[in-house]
Amino acid sequence: MIDFELEPQVLKQVEMYHMVAAQMMRPISREYDEKEHEHPRQFWDAMWAASQSLGPAAREAAPSGKDDGGTAKLRNLYTCLSTEELCWGDAGLFLSIPNPGLGGAAVAAAGTPEQRERFLRRFREGQPKWGAMAITEPGCGSDSAAVTTTAVREGDSWVLNGTKIFCTAGQMAAEGSEGFVVVWATVDRKAGRAGIKPFVVEHNTSGMTVVRVENKLGIRASDTAMIVLENCRIPADHLLGKADVKQEAGGFKDVMATFDATRPIVAAMAIGVGRAALDFVRDFLEQNRIPMRYGLSPRRLTTIERDFMEMEVQLKAARLLTWRAAWMLDKGMRNNLEASMAKAKAGKAVTLITQKAVELLGPVGYSRKQLVEKWMRDAKINDIFEGTQQINLLIIARRILDYSSKELN
Repeated sequence: MIDFELEPQVLKQVEMYHMVAAQMMRPISREYDEKEHEHPRQFWDAMWAASQSLGPAAREAAPSGKDDGGTAKLRNLYTCLSTEELCWGDAGLFLSIPNPGLGGAAVAAAGTPEQRERFLRRFREGQPKWGAMAITEPGCGSDSAAVTTTAVREGDSWVLNGTKIFCTAGQMAAEGSEGFVVVWATVDRKAGRAGIKPFVVEHNTSGMTVVRVENKLGIRASDTAMIVLENCRIPADHLLGKADVKQEAGGFKDVMATFDATRPIVAAMAIGVGRAALDFVRDFLEQNRIPMRYGLSPRRLTTIERDFMEMEVQLKAARLLTWRAAWMLDKGMRNNLEASMAKAKAGKAVTLITQKAVELLGPVGYSRKQLVEKWMRDAKINDIFEGTQQINLLIIARRILDYSSKELN
């Protein structure tokens, strides 16, 4: 028998994150949705202090579970659990929390052990800080292999030139305290994907400029920046991994390895937003004495019952796919297919759930007096960033059919 129940100590942690979401995030959710470019510093300080109080060991090692091979760390799975709870509170505020972010994920995926220690240890102490990843360009969206930002070796330095857009937490990482941006650039355009390499650019580095912070539909508490690199000079050892374009490992494969790790987390974000909407609808129906008659034939159910149950089914299916993708990563298994499945399913599910919530609630759902309309706006990004719905479906098809990117594009 397969058991999906969480261990008691894990449930206590989930309850703690839910308390943070309910008591610290929900009360300021609307305020920072409306004040998009103002910073929730009190919230940031509280979250940073909480992360520091855990201590290095607790931050770097999640609770462990048992399998046939003995004890195994399940850090990615438990990250998905905490992410769901915090995004139930507010997805934009969640993305704004000081942490290594996508930049840290890139360092973990592409960096050497020494680089991981050097660049990530700063998040264990000091003032709040952020990490970000810059890969998307004005002429390069879903096709990450088309990166045109260049990196040229000059003596003991790399010089970067190019423009990056839609960098989550880009402003705080580039201009904040002790943060960094991982910039993906090509060291050899003739080498194609093999020539794309990640570079750590420290905050306030000369030549790296935040030229714009976007006004967005949703996740408005999180900054999304446009960054220009103009003769941006960084130390040679800030290239993550090796510069060799001939080796099979590294390069564009590191981009994909980063996404394999982060797509389940994005899926968990979507699940948190979807659950927030679902919970609100459930409470609304109970308050208005509209029952949910489980166990009946669909033809005997009302339209509201069928819609609500479909919302529940979609959310649970997305959650199971997400947990599987994260668990596989924790076990050291390749999860490329599963990560894309989780991301695609969760993005589609949360869009359906939040739109249906607004529809079922009518004026209540559409009104800004409640957060339901905000959740619908926050939901859509989960179907776009970290690979659009279409890109993830393409990856899924390639993996199932065993086709290369050249054979199926």
